[in-house]
Amino acid sequence: MELPAPLRQGVDSLLEKVPLPALKQAARTLSERYRAELRDGRLHMGEDMAVKAYLATRLPATYAAVRASLEALANARPDFQPRTLVDIGAGPGTMLWATADAWPELEQAVLVEASAAVRKVGQSLAAGTIAARTEWVAGDATIDLDNLQPADLVSIAYVLDEVAPASLPKLVGRLWQLTADTLLIVEPGTPAGWQRMLAARQQLIEAGAHLLAPCPHAAPCPLAPPDWCHFARRVARSRLHRLVKEADVPWEDEKFIYLAASRQPAPARLPRVIAPPKGGSGKVVLKLCRPDGSAGERLFSKRDGDVFKAARRADWGDTLT
Repeated sequence: MELPAPLRQGVDSLLEKVPLPALKQAARTLSERYRAELRDGRLHMGEDMAVKAYLATRLPATYAAVRASLEALANARPDFQPRTLVDIGAGPGTMLWATADAWPELEQAVLVEASAAVRKVGQSLAAGTIAARTEWVAGDATIDLDNLQPADLVSIAYVLDEVAPASLPKLVGRLWQLTADTLLIVEPGTPAGWQRMLAARQQLIEAGAHLLAPCPHAAPCPLAPPDWCHFARRVARSRLHRLVKEADVPWEDEKFIYLAASRQPAPARLPRVIAPPKGGSGKVVLKLCRPDGSAGERLFSKRDGDVFKAARRADWGDTLT
């Protein structure tokens, strides 16, 4: 998966004259903060160079994860056509670009972002290219949401890991209050990210939400540590991306976990592939999360006819139809 062409061109223009050594150092610092899940009161992207490092190294991967999550949401609710978006912790507008790509009919977006440097870059990238009316709001995800109006789609991506655990239930509750139709949460695909998602999932179920994806049921998650639920998207690395990260491989796999919860039920509940398929001659093994609340591997062979054909086409993260 790659960034939309207008976004990629805008990023290239912003990074064109940035010294490579400075970009490398900023990228290392940013990566260390993300990996450590630091909550020291400082913004990960509080400075201009940190924002540019994010654009060079993290934006393609986070965009891929967000776009894949929206695709799963759209597949679960084919009738869903959001006209309004509220995105919390918007960064440089990653969710805005992905939502506008998934639903070009989007009319209005409110993007809440604490960092002035990030808001400035996000506004620059979206100007003249995003059709939806867009409002950027300075605000902290945990304290500045009271004046927002509900939206068809409310989203928060790669933010819960930056919030103190004690503040998460209140934040999730406020997000659900803002949700006129559907809420989408995206987190890093780590065991810790999965645990945060499990807590949010349970809170939303208790609030009456219908789970659209990835879960095909509202029963307790059938997975247990050291296993955990997550997905992956392969992301193409640009030449600058490879230089900044000192990487030889022209791609990377972004692991993520997401949850789409709605005030409307899903039209159908289908098993979801929750691990890379294991193929063989005339057979394929899929690890499935099932509508009855169970999870496990199933062997499909040519004897299964059309079901085998569907299983052979299924990839990690897909539903099995």
